[in-house]
This record gives sequence, C-alpha cells and structure tokens, in this order.
Amino acid sequence: MRPSRLLAAVALAVLVVPRAGSAAPAAGDPAPAALLSRLLGPTPVVDDLRELTDRVGGRPTGSPAAARAVEWGLARFRAAGLENVHAESYTAPRLWVPRGESGEIVAPVAPWEPPTNRRLRVAAMPFSTATPEGGLEADVVDVGTGDEAGFAAAGGGGGAGARGRWALVHSEPMKSLDDLFKEYLVTPGIQARARRAGVAGLLWTSTRPGKLLYRHNLGLDGSLAPFPGAVVEREGAERIARLLAAGERVTVRLTLASAAPAAAPAANAVAEIRGREHPEEVVILGAHLDSWDLGRGALDNGCNAALVIDVARQAMALARAGDRPRRTLRFVLYTGEEQGTFGSWGEVRNHRAELDRVKAQVVFDEGTGRTTGFSLGGRADLRAAVEAALAPAAGLGPFVHTADAFVGTDNFDYLIEGVPNLVANQDAAPYLADYHAESDTFDKADLRELKVNAAIAGVLAWGLADAPGAAPRQSRAEVEAVLKATGLADQMKTFGLWDDFASGARGRRP
Repeated sequence: MRPSRLLAAVALAVLVVPRAGSAAPAAGDPAPAALLSRLLGPTPVVDDLRELTDRVGGRPTGSPAAARAVEWGLARFRAAGLENVHAESYTAPRLWVPRGESGEIVAPVAPWEPPTNRRLRVAAMPFSTATPEGGLEADVVDVGTGDEAGFAAAGGGGGAGARGRWALVHSEPMKSLDDLFKEYLVTPGIQARARRAGVAGLLWTSTRPGKLLYRHNLGLDGSLAPFPGAVVEREGAERIARLLAAGERVTVRLTLASAAPAAAPAANAVAEIRGREHPEEVVILGAHLDSWDLGRGALDNGCNAALVIDVARQAMALARAGDRPRRTLRFVLYTGEEQGTFGSWGEVRNHRAELDRVKAQVVFDEGTGRTTGFSLGGRADLRAAVEAALAPAAGLGPFVHTADAFVGTDNFDYLIEGVPNLVANQDAAPYLADYHAESDTFDKADLRELKVNAAIAGVLAWGLADAPGAAPRQSRAEVEAVLKATGLADQMKTFGLWDDFASGARGRRP
C-alpha cells in the first residue's frame, strides 16, 4: 500500500478493542463515556504524529525545529477550536543546541587500512563544552566505570593519570528502566571526578549495540561542563579499550560544535477548555514537545504530544455540544524538558500566585508503552480520586498506581510546589532501545497503544476536572516529608537541584 493508505488502515484497526473486556460506561454523567468513545474511534492522532516526526523531526529547544513545533502545536489547537490558545514564554537558565559532531582515531592506524576505518561515530553530550573549531586531539586513557578506583588507576598507575587526555568511561548494556536511571545517577559523580582529574574530555561508551548513538545529558541544572564530552559507538569504544589494554597508544580527534546560550527565551504551547462551574480552577494534561535531534522524536515524546492534542480536540468537541467539566482543562505542550524540565518550571514561575487553584497535573512521557497506572508523586491520598476518575476506562486496565517520586519529567516542579501530580506508568520495554537515539522514528510507535493511552488520558483528565472535590495542595512541610520518604531529596542533591529548593527559588517557599 501507499503510506497514506497504510496509515489509514492502521488507524481504523486500532479503534475499538480494549485490552480487557469492554470499556465501562460512566455512572451518571455520560460525558466521560462519550469522550472515551471518541478517542477510541477514528481521529487524526496518527496523522499528527506522522507529520510532527517526519516533517518537523528532532527539535531541541532553542533550535528552529523546536520553534516550528510550537507553531505546529498551536495550529492544531486552533484548528480544534480550543480556547485561550497561546504561546507562553519563559526564560530557560541555559539551553544547549547541537551544531554537528565528528570523530576519528588518529593513532594507531595501519598503512593498509582505508580512511573509513579511522572514523569514530560520536554524539556530543548535552551541556558539554564545544571543542575548538578544528577539533580536539588527545590521547585516550581508560578510567573503567569512572569510579574513584578507575580514575586512580588511569594511565596504568604510572603517574600520567587522566590529565589532558580523553577519559574513556565503560558502561553496561541498557536492559531495563533501572539501567537508564542508573546511567543518569552515576553521571554527576563521574563528571566531578573527571573535572578534578583535569581531563581533556569525556568519552562515554554507548549503552546500545550496533553503533547506535543517543544524547546523554552531562547535567540537568543548566550548568555547562568544563570539558567536551561525547557518547561513542559501543563497538568503537570497546576496540579502543582493547588497544589500550594491549599497551597501544590511542589518540582520538573529536570535533563537537554546539551553542549554549544562558537566560534563553523559549515558549510552551497552551490551550484550554473553560470550566462550567469553577473556571478559575485548573486541571492540566501535558507532555513535552521538544526532543533531541538524532532521531525524529517519535517515542520521546512526539506520540504523547499528539495524545494531548487529540484529547484536547475530542474534549472540545464535547464542549461545543454543551458538555464541559466543572473546572478548566488546560493542555500544555512543554519545551525545554530534555534540557532540564525548563518549560514546566517556567510555567510554574509564571503561575506561582495561582498554584492553589491548580487541582492536578497529569503528564505522559514514556512513548507508546501500555499504561499500567499512574505514579502519584509520593501522595497515596490521591489514589481514590484517580481510581474514581478512571472508572469509565476500567476496561482498558487493570491499573496499578505507585506512590514513587522522581526527577525526570514535567511533573517535577508541580510536585515540589505541592500540587497534586500524576505521571503515567507505562511499559518501558518498547521505549528503552530508542530512547534519545537515532532510531526514535515514527515506525517505532505502537499506534494501537497510542489510541488506548489517549483514551485513558482523556477520561482521567476529564474526571479530575469534573470531580465534586479535589485534593489539597501540600504545605512546604508536607512537600519536604514527601521528598524524604520517597528518596527524591537525594536525587535532587545528586542532580544539583537541591539548593534552589532549599532557598525557595524553586518549589514551595519556606
């Protein structure tokens, strides 16, 4: 079939079959069941995802592609008849935009080897510094996994150490979500040891096989590392390690170009459906629109940006027919998420005086994996309200909710402000291999699960917006208790986010 015909056939094939039984009707109010039916029926969500990925593509905040994506999102909201559609500006502490990268092994090179054998595939690490225009050439030293022992043994114990050299850091292949979180959690410590050692730069062994490259942040707080860093194709990095172990001198030249503007302007795309009884109160459904650039940003997170647009579109159709929830539904496509959740932080700063009126924020950010429940951000008191809101979609479950809290997506600043927040727990297996990678393209999306996830998201957001009551915003003391009980405080310290919270610059003020 032609691609357009194939996509239409897929869209029709995912319409109706819930995972377990039939979707339960809403008790009393027919609107949630009507919204569920609309979202499981024929909608443009697949076409939206295809256009965002295949035509706009990878879209780091600060790039022309990201600006185009914001305009694209606003156009979709306007075409659906949403209310209060606008680009909401904010200032990011720092952005990081790649401008190109290349690598080569300068030595050893055998005279019979073709020039292509010298190429080393690399991807610059966000928030690393750029190399000089002509590249940075230096010898390589193996620092093992980058722990204290690895740096102490650098240079074979001969005293040369890692100073002035590329430090090669080993990694384990990524197989689980825990492995992904570990990759982030160990990075600040490795970076600190590399700084003390005076390295020329950091070479991070890719956790993916097949020479697959991805972006891996050197920081999440907007600070710029004092040296260049790059993810290196796994096979090439392991060859370098073998050569070093055999006593060879290995020299590598990398050229990494980037822009890193401080206090950079950016914007989120926002739209609303005004509530019928309490329009001043708000429930937010959001997903980040930005992505890294190596792939096309399909699973992370174009699919969920398309989900938010489709929920807004179908909910607005109900509003035009006379059905509105009690509270205002706000739909937000965040930018700056990959750089450090800067778009949602900017939104919180813009609306800090109104946060008592934000009754919940719901975020989707894990590809098209099956939604298994929601993370409650350390608040078990939200469970009953979430289960009640999801009741019309019970046939799409079962749903199991968790009370964990973590750094990593656009709920974070709402959580530390005490606002009820939910993050979809999704099956991570289909998402991990393509995370931030060259392979994150439209064809990786599970279009059936995208439709089902949109139905779940729509019913939940509508249910929370229409509920007679709402969970309260937490006090500063209650937020602090959540951070301690969940271990989130330790994560914030690891990623350099704690001091801003402690001072009140970020999060609920003391």
